[in-house]
Order: sequence, then structure tokens, then C-alpha cells
Amino acid sequence: MTQAQAQQNPGGVLERVKVHGKSLEGNLSGDSPDRDVSVYLPPSYASSAGKRYPVIYMLHGFTDSDDKWMGPTKHWINLPTLLDRSAAAGTSQEFIVVMPNAYTRFHGSMYSSSVTTGDWESYVAKELVAWVDGRYRTLASRESRGIAGHSMGGYGAMRIGMKHPDVFSSVYLLSPCCLAPTRGAAQPTEGPHPAQLVKNDEEFQKAPFGVKAVIAGAAAWAPNPKNPPFYLDMPTKDGTPQPEVLARLTANALLTQLDQYIYALRQLNGFAFDAGDKDAGIAETVRLMHARLEAYGVPHQSAIYEGDHVNRVGVRIETEMLPFFSKLLRRE
Repeated sequence: MTQAQAQQNPGGVLERVKVHGKSLEGNLSGDSPDRDVSVYLPPSYASSAGKRYPVIYMLHGFTDSDDKWMGPTKHWINLPTLLDRSAAAGTSQEFIVVMPNAYTRFHGSMYSSSVTTGDWESYVAKELVAWVDGRYRTLASRESRGIAGHSMGGYGAMRIGMKHPDVFSSVYLLSPCCLAPTRGAAQPTEGPHPAQLVKNDEEFQKAPFGVKAVIAGAAAWAPNPKNPPFYLDMPTKDGTPQPEVLARLTANALLTQLDQYIYALRQLNGFAFDAGDKDAGIAETVRLMHARLEAYGVPHQSAIYEGDHVNRVGVRIETEMLPFFSKLLRRE
């Protein structure tokens, strides 16, 4: 199905492969269903031919991609370096780590299910997991499988993790976006919202981050197969909020969904999330989710630390996320 391209790291080995997604076929955005996937194999993988490993599925954020996080492209983080260093220092166990490339026409899939962007939920939770278990020496059970993500990836990790506690036993969210409904795009304005003025791909590429995020969210959560060229409905029209579209967007905010997934969250062996205090909007929604889960008596770990959206994420991965999965994911 794919051909692996191996890149030797000091310690672990990084393979970048292509994994076809039947769930992504025919998406109206025109994105390829053949997705790049980075797979980190731990230092002992090559020399321990009979050993099997737990797996962490790691989801990147909006405008990011697997090659940025996993090393081939220089970025603000290099995950294999963190994994190698933690394993060498003995601060975490060894894992296979898998990151699919969710960079799409709209710079991010939101890891949701939409005819416009494709069914990313099924791709990650079913097809990708099955493909990885069939190719690599994994411990192919929920007890040995975790899911995590940063920003948009944190949203995706929670969305997928709480819907599939039979697939993933532990979930860790780093600065998760989109927990609460975003109202900025729906505020009344004099004339059309800037996102509504974007009419083609060239204009989208030139648009500011916030405008792109509004369009990407609409593509994931308010698809419209009868509305080319982007096949989505915007939350405003000529400056006037559109209640039906806003309801669809609100329905996909995780704090809106939370009450319906309490029993599923209780099935998890571990659920943790954090955010930097300077990442004010996300930190506030993290506090809200902590309070809601406490009210329901759902076991979890929550932290607000000194930092912003990215500057200490690598530190949190090394000191919190990897030890979290080391403790919870079953080994041989």
C-alpha cells in the first residue's frame, strides 16, 4: 500500500509513509486520501526483533504538519529529539509514535467528520490504527494505545478519544483549541465578515490566521455540498449572524458535547490536559472543562502552567505527557 522512507535519528528511527484513507475518499475539498504519516520507532526497535511496543497517536495543530513536528522540516518543536532524550534519560518508556499529516486545503482538518474535509475521525481511529498494527510490532489493544495532540490536535485527540474509548485507553491534550464555541466570527459587523470575502484558494492563502481558522472550522462543522467553491456555510452573511450555521458550529465544541460522553470518559484509564497561562482563551476553557469534569466526578489531571501557546509545549511533553503515558499504557 505504501513505501516507507526511513530517516535515521540519534536513537530512534523515523519513517515517513503514505497511508490511504477510504474514509477520506471523495472529500469535496479535493485533498488526497493518500496521507503522509510519520512513524517514530524507538531506539530498541531494530535490535529487539521479538519486542512489541505501546503506541501514542499524536495529532498536530492548525497550519502545522507531521514533517514539522517530526523533524524533516525545521520548526519550533522536534518530537523525535524529545522522545530520544526522554528514553535515554530514563524519564519515560519507549513508544512507537504515529502522526498523520492533517494539513489540508484549509490548513487543517479539525480531525472531524465532514463531506467537505473527509471523515478524519474514522481515518485516525479505525483505518490508521489498523494499518499501523498490521505493519509494526505494536501491542494491538486499547490498553497499550494512547492519543494526544496540540491545539487543533488537542481538540482532535479529545473528540476521537472520547468517542472511541474502545480504541484508546488514555488521552492527553496540550493547549487544546475549540473546547468552547467561538463567537468572534459571528459578531455583527458593518458589511460581510472578512472570512466571507474570501472567494478562492489564492485569497485563502493570503488571508490572516484567524480568517483561515474560521473557514477551516466551517469546512469541518458546517459543510454544504451545494455551495462551491469551498462547500461550506459561513456563520455570518453580510454582517448578520446565521443562527442555523452557528448552531452547527456550537454543536461541535467539545464543552457542548461533554455531557453526552461522561460515561465514555469514565472508561478511560487516564485523561489529562493543560495550557499556558498566557494562552488566555484556551486556559479559560481548560479551567471550565476541569470544573465540569469535577462536578461529574470524572477522574482527570488538569494544569495551567507559566507559558503561552507554544513556548513550553516541548517541556510539558517531556515532563508530563510522556511520563503520563509511561505510567498508563500497558507494556509486555
